[in-house]
This record gives sequence, structure tokens and C-alpha cells, in this order.
Amino acid sequence: MEVASLVLPVFAIIVTGWLAGEIGYLSRSLADALVHFAYNVAMPALLIVTIAQEPARNLLEWRFLLAFGGGSLICFALVFLPVRTGGKHDLASSTIHGMAAAMTNTGFVALPILHAIYGQPAVLPAAVATVFVAAVMFPITVILLEKRDSRGRSAFSTGLAKQILFNPMVLSTFIGLAWAITGLPIPAPVAAYLNMIAAALTPCALFAIGLGLSVEGLRSNLKASFALAAVKLVVMPLIVYGLCAVMGLNPLYTVAAVVCAAVPTAKTVYVLAHEHKVEEKLVAATVSITTMLSVATLLIALYLLSGLVSGTG
Repeated sequence: MEVASLVLPVFAIIVTGWLAGEIGYLSRSLADALVHFAYNVAMPALLIVTIAQEPARNLLEWRFLLAFGGGSLICFALVFLPVRTGGKHDLASSTIHGMAAAMTNTGFVALPILHAIYGQPAVLPAAVATVFVAAVMFPITVILLEKRDSRGRSAFSTGLAKQILFNPMVLSTFIGLAWAITGLPIPAPVAAYLNMIAAALTPCALFAIGLGLSVEGLRSNLKASFALAAVKLVVMPLIVYGLCAVMGLNPLYTVAAVVCAAVPTAKTVYVLAHEHKVEEKLVAATVSITTMLSVATLLIALYLLSGLVSGTG
């Protein structure tokens, strides 16, 4: 029951956002503004203040990266290869299918949940997972979606590199890393300033997720979306947990890796699907379904893993 008491308020914020949009109390268009604030201001502040105060030797846990990253790529392959070889879907469609089951919403769901339950120690692995999604999964998706001639490839690659480097999550992580390497403490006023902004991340991000949900997004591609949701919310966490166990990852990082794997499909997949005009309805339905079903699957995962970490924050 302790896990439920910690997690249910987090998801209550999502439900509150959904109700506010459903009854018309707030316009769903406000979700975009909240997302932009959380993504571009609150989350970078949290990443900087957390990583900068961490000893440099603790910043790179390769076993965590291999467990979470390996699980993500395995799940992508598990969906991409059968869909592609089935003959009914082209490369772009197969890519979107695979990423809908493997690209995880670490930044807006996993990071706030881990921060709310375990405090700042759990932010670091979530930050690593977020950077992996931004620096590995996102470029893989774009590269597979793009059809370009050799003349445009160099410019495209340069643009993609800049887009990744200046991604707020990646850039703030690098700033925090650079400060941590110096070994200098953050001045108290600066730390207080960053912590005040960072405190807005959890309510803003989770409320925006709920406010942006709509029943309409569930009405098409239900069968395929539920299949992708099963891979995303059940198969991927099990694979990641297995990799964590094999590599002997410490308890907090194991919980963080599984939570990062068990959260909904990233809305980034929908943005890419919309931009390239491929499987938009499928991704919209999958994002909505995984967001709603993850309330139950995350509770189960956190309950089963609750014995690993004592003294939750």
C-alpha cells in the first residue's frame, strides 16, 4: 500500500488534467504551453542542479545504459522486423511501428515519477535514459524515415547533429556534467533558484499529459495499438529487468531502468509521424492507450520492485 500511496497522487495529477480538458474547464491547447515550459525550463533546471552536484565518478553507469538502451533497441527490433518482413508496410511505416513500442517517455513521465517517489538520486538515471532516447532512438527514427539524395545528406546530418546537441535535455545534461567535473559546489542562491524552477516540473508535465489526452485518439487502429502497448508496457520492462539482473545493476538504478521502460510511448513518435505523414492515427492511439494503461502497469512494476530500494523519498 505504501507504493500505491506514493504513485497514485502522481497519476491523480494526470487524471486531473484529463478531467479539466474533458469538461472544458481548461482548453486542451494549454497543454502545449505547459509542455513547452516543462521541457524547456523546468526539466533543464532539474537536470543541471541534480547532475552538477553529483560526484563525477557516479555520472556514467554503463550497466544502466546497456540495460535500458539494450532493452529499447531489442523491443524496436522485435516489432520492426516482423512488420517489415510481412510485406504490408514500407520502411517508414515499419519504423513508426517499432518506435511506438520502444521509444519511451522518460522525460515527461518517468523522470517526474522517479523524482516524486525516490527524490533527486533517481533523477540521474532518468536523465541518462532521457539522453539515450534523444541521442540514439530519435536519430535512428529520423534517419530511417528520411528519404534523401546524397547531396542533401550532409546538410541533413549537420542539422540533425545540431538538433540533438541543442535539445534542452541533452544540453542541460552536458552543462551539469561539465560543472560536476570541475568539482565545484553550486552557489547557494543559484541552487535555490534552480530548485524552485525544478519543483514545477512534476505538476506541469503530468498535468499536461492528462490535459492533452482525448478519447478520439483511441478510436482507430485499436487492435494494432493494443499490441504495441503490450510490447511497450509489459515486454520491454521485462527485458530491461532481465538485463539489469544479468549485469548486477544496483537496486535504485534497476528500479529506475524498469520505470523508464514501463512508461508510455513518447509523444515524440507522434510528432515525427505527423511530420512525415505516416501512421499518425496509429501513434496517437498508441500514445493514449499506453498513457492510460501505464497507470496500472507502473503500479504493478513499482509494487513488485518496492523491496529493492529502502527508504524511499
